[in-house]
Amino acid sequence: MVSPPPFSATASASPSAKPPWLRVKAPLQERVGPVSHLLADLQLNTVCQEASCPNIGECFAAGTATFLIMGPSCTRACPYCDIDFARHPRPLDPSEPQRLAAAVQRLGLKHVVITSVNRDDLADGGAAQFAACVMAVRQRCPSATIELLTPDFCGDNKALALTMATAPEVLNHNVETVPRLYGRVRPQGDYGRSLHLLEQVHRHWPRTYTKSGLMVGLGEEEEEVLAVLADLRQRQVDIVTIGQYLSPGPRHLPVSRFVPPETFARFREHGEALGFLQVVSTPLTRSSYHAEQVQQLMVEHPR
Repeated sequence: MVSPPPFSATASASPSAKPPWLRVKAPLQERVGPVSHLLADLQLNTVCQEASCPNIGECFAAGTATFLIMGPSCTRACPYCDIDFARHPRPLDPSEPQRLAAAVQRLGLKHVVITSVNRDDLADGGAAQFAACVMAVRQRCPSATIELLTPDFCGDNKALALTMATAPEVLNHNVETVPRLYGRVRPQGDYGRSLHLLEQVHRHWPRTYTKSGLMVGLGEEEEEVLAVLADLRQRQVDIVTIGQYLSPGPRHLPVSRFVPPETFARFREHGEALGFLQVVSTPLTRSSYHAEQVQQLMVEHPR
């Protein structure tokens, strides 16, 4: 294994305005409208819309979306996230899997990303709904590859097994931030529990590619990011994404600093040296951004 490149920390400063590398043009309605209309017609949620993703214009214009099931409200109130909080969300909709599959078919998607809000109110954390969605997509679009971005299921191994029984090509679970910041950034999460979930997927379902991601600019030290990369690689995670945290509004966590592109490049070089199959590390990277590129990874590293 190649030794990781040398790394030096840089001082953080409280930012005042977005730097040029984070400014994106507002999407043209005629480019994003068809996808928006289709989603509204089928009464589907996307994380692109609910989480105020900066890449929504590019992805919608390309006819792609990351489907958000069991929403739109979440039972966890993470202060970085723009998804609405509710202690008692709506009951699950049994028609959701078929509506989602219809959207995949109408969009002609070759790679499907399905994520969810946290549903700690459900006994299985929503695992059965994940499974139903995968089965519905496979029935309508058998050639599509499927990526699941799941919550931690509160550490319930049975819920994880129910989800993995559908054999998704990719299982993504984000650690989100460095362990020191969990109490402030992800108070209802647990860093060790997230690592355990990823480790279990690799151990028991080795044909599935594992993926995780984190945000930077929340007050972490750069050495802590490198330590997270080492922890993920120790669990044999295949793919990692790193992107700049952007505060959705004044009631959310503020941005501690805007990390420059050259630092993201060093993160990528370090991750590649550790042995990840793919490291996507840019300021605008989000967990599902250009997720379809995993299909090429599967060709180059078949299982």
